[in-house]
Amino acid sequence: MKRILLTGGAGFIGHHTVEHILKKTDWEIVILDRLTYAGNLNFLTDMVCWATEGHRVKFVYHDFRAPISETTKELIGPVDYVVHMGAESHVDRSIEDPIPFAESNVIGTVNLLNYAREVKPDKFIYISTDEVYGPAYRDERGKLHLHKEGEAHKPSNPYSASKSGAEAFCYAFWNTYRTPVIISNTMNNFGERQNREKFLPRVMRAAIKGETLTLHCKKVGGKVVDISSRCWLHARNHADGILFLLEHGVPGERYNITGEWASVKDIADKVAKIVGKPITYKFEDFHSFRPGHDMHYGLDGTKMKNLGWTPPYSLDRSLETVVKWTIDHPIWL
Repeated sequence: MKRILLTGGAGFIGHHTVEHILKKTDWEIVILDRLTYAGNLNFLTDMVCWATEGHRVKFVYHDFRAPISETTKELIGPVDYVVHMGAESHVDRSIEDPIPFAESNVIGTVNLLNYAREVKPDKFIYISTDEVYGPAYRDERGKLHLHKEGEAHKPSNPYSASKSGAEAFCYAFWNTYRTPVIISNTMNNFGERQNREKFLPRVMRAAIKGETLTLHCKKVGGKVVDISSRCWLHARNHADGILFLLEHGVPGERYNITGEWASVKDIADKVAKIVGKPITYKFEDFHSFRPGHDMHYGLDGTKMKNLGWTPPYSLDRSLETVVKWTIDHPIWL
């Protein structure tokens, strides 16, 4: 039986990863988390499988901005894998105060890497973001460029800069100490129990309650000429990609765990159709409304696809599942 250390396991993406591991493996999971505003143990206990499989999960409280002490190492126990996804991840908060992002995402990652140097797991996966590459741009034909692994980093805000810095340390530890680090980059994750400040919950509220939804765009002469877009991935698909990399990923390599590209209006229209109510939109100029953000993000998923991985659930199926589940569980909205 394998044992995996998962940082940030009480967070949004983290608890979906816990659920997926419990359903797909017989492994034991050790969660390392400091339960910030993004962490919630109720994420875990609300999962259907918790009643029967929760005994395989151990929670260890730790703020990984501090080195992992000998006592904490003993509490964690032996591990075969480390998946480091715990992070400060809110762009607006990083713009207001960059320091916690440098502390958690850079120093915190170095502390986890030092821990891995000592305990020597079989693999160490660092979960990063598409935002390290900066905006996806359109070529001369207007086609959106999707970033491939290894392209130059051009972070646009303190959050993405901190993730880029952490990636640099991960590669340095691989090159210097042969710590078996794999870097994965992902995009906008969504799913059940997502923080209400995120885009999909805001769209669902707008549809259900008849509220006006603000969408970000580019305007020329007061007219909308481009609408913000992202790649979208259900957190369970992300978790499936992580398990795939634990089996097939090569230390020292980078991999994009990708979903499907769509504009924010595409997503909102799909949600409105599922809810069965129209949404009223308000379009705001992107750069004046959200400084430090980018119009488009996107990752190329060819490398993972060539290895044999594709997301198990389509975007449309995932959206329908999440919206209907949330309507049935309104406390999470």
